[in-house]
Amino acid sequence: MRLEPRGQVPLWLSITTPIVAIFVALLLCAVPLAIAGAPVLEAYWLMLRGALGGRLALTETLARAAPLVLTGLAAAVAFRAKLWNIGAEGQLYMGAVAAVVVGSTAWASSPFIMVPAVMLAGALAGAVLLLIPTLLKTRLGVDEVVTTLLLNFVVLLFVSLLVEGPLQDPMSMGWPQSEPIADEAALPRLIPRTRVHLGLVVALVAAALVWLLVARTRWGFEMRAVGANPSAARFAGMSTGAVMIRVALISGGLAGLAGVGEVAGVRGYLTTDLSPGYGYSGIVVAMLAQLNALAVVAAALFVATIFVGADSMSRALGVSSYIAHLIVATSLLTMLLGTLWLRYRVHWR
Repeated sequence: MRLEPRGQVPLWLSITTPIVAIFVALLLCAVPLAIAGAPVLEAYWLMLRGALGGRLALTETLARAAPLVLTGLAAAVAFRAKLWNIGAEGQLYMGAVAAVVVGSTAWASSPFIMVPAVMLAGALAGAVLLLIPTLLKTRLGVDEVVTTLLLNFVVLLFVSLLVEGPLQDPMSMGWPQSEPIADEAALPRLIPRTRVHLGLVVALVAAALVWLLVARTRWGFEMRAVGANPSAARFAGMSTGAVMIRVALISGGLAGLAGVGEVAGVRGYLTTDLSPGYGYSGIVVAMLAQLNALAVVAAALFVATIFVGADSMSRALGVSSYIAHLIVATSLLTMLLGTLWLRYRVHWR
């Protein structure tokens, strides 16, 4: 038995592989659910109903999906060019910091000025943060997996310093949180009395634009070429360093926008627990979507459904809500095996 590369992957196989990977992950996670004493079918039904069964549940799932779409796009863009960005969590927080700095005072009376300014500031902050390890990679050969991962912890400590120091709200009675975003800079709610905000529309538009960029533009072709074979790309006259910098700016900017959405659309202020791990979950979203920007939306909805539904199921059955993290992590592992199956076939002789 040996593995040999597939010449061309059939469309039906590309579509069914993620579905089968998720189904296998749910089967595997049924074992710890049963050990915890929960009826497996009822647990999954309660999880589905808790995420999609009603106006409140559905809107909460959409609100959770918005940052996952953006961090999933950030990972998908970077991974497409073989820039292993593991720092979307830190870039998200830097985007949130920039949003608070720009939007905590109403320096302009019109939301049509302040909202774009806040979003631009957040995107720039996330882009600059990823630019640092990218330059270290292209100029000095430093492994970006290590630098982007460790920058997450550096940024989180920096945020902790800010919310307990210069950005702390004087009205918070000592609680570590920043001053609130001005009403003029807050992202408008799409559905009244819910947490669904303008960031969801931004995420969907970003998914469409990223797909067009990767599939229909010269920049996208260069990105795919550098990711497939950097040596061949250089031989063809492409500047791999310039391509990497462009990819870093786009990827970091998308993750920064996720932070803007959370601080200006959901919380209204900055805290150290702003994100429950959206940056890391975005990697799972990107892998489930096979780095396809449009499929990122569906993968983000799946992950958001698991997180929201697990909270509801946990309250009903007394099972730890951490089962959601187990399902998401197992889905990543099964999808990695599925990716191997897509790239290679088993040859018997």
